[in-house]
Amino acid sequence: MILRHITIDAANPYQLGTFWSQATGWPVSADDAPGDNEVLVEAPSPVPALLFIAVPEGKTAKNRVHIDWQPDERTRDEEVDRLVGLGATIHEDHRKPNGRGWVTMHDPEGNEFCIEVSASERAALTATD
Repeated sequence: MILRHITIDAANPYQLGTFWSQATGWPVSADDAPGDNEVLVEAPSPVPALLFIAVPEGKTAKNRVHIDWQPDERTRDEEVDRLVGLGATIHEDHRKPNGRGWVTMHDPEGNEFCIEVSASERAALTATD
């Protein structure tokens, strides 16, 4: 079995897909346009794509599943700042004074996701233990 897509309900699939395209650097499918009921953000293989599907109801509770992201070109804190600039908000800040921890954020439609420390930050923290 292969994980093909992670599907996310959305009020505005194209707008939310565009946010995630900017956040990840992955392109919105050339087949998708504003007003579409389904929008695909294409991930590099073998990573599953993000599929945004229009639903009539708004988000009313905490997500049962969310994505944890690890920055690869920036530190955790730089990534959090960049995502806030794109329209995300900080929901819960779990950063610790020793550099460990993560930040739980909301995308523009309120879906939760986390930003962890980068691999290089994790390696530096592990080396000091």
